[in-house]
Amino acid sequence: MSLESVLDVIGSVLILIGASFTLTAAIGLVRLPDVLNRMHAGSKPQTLGFLMLCVGLSLVLRDGSATAMLAVAACLQLVTSPVATQVMAKAAYRTGQYRADLVVEDREREVEDRDDRDGDAGNR
Repeated sequence: MSLESVLDVIGSVLILIGASFTLTAAIGLVRLPDVLNRMHAGSKPQTLGFLMLCVGLSLVLRDGSATAMLAVAACLQLVTSPVATQVMAKAAYRTGQYRADLVVEDREREVEDRDDRDGDAGNR
């Protein structure tokens, strides 16, 4: 087997695994009960699946400009997905768009945060 054949097989396997992760994320978006769980399903496996697709495509294509474009897309995905998920989670939590029976709230942490904010306001 030549090196090109091995790279094609590895790339194809990575593309299939990445596609299955992305399919899992899509199924999770439909099947999970509330916003917070759906966001987890939409961000974690989707990001990993996209990265595997990018690596698999770069192995199959073996073109410098395509690999550079895939690397840029992968980096942008790694930067934007966690930030967007965090912002959506905060918005869903603040507006009550979640199932309260599935969320464990840390009341002590809320008291500490409130005390910290009150303490900081007094120092100004």
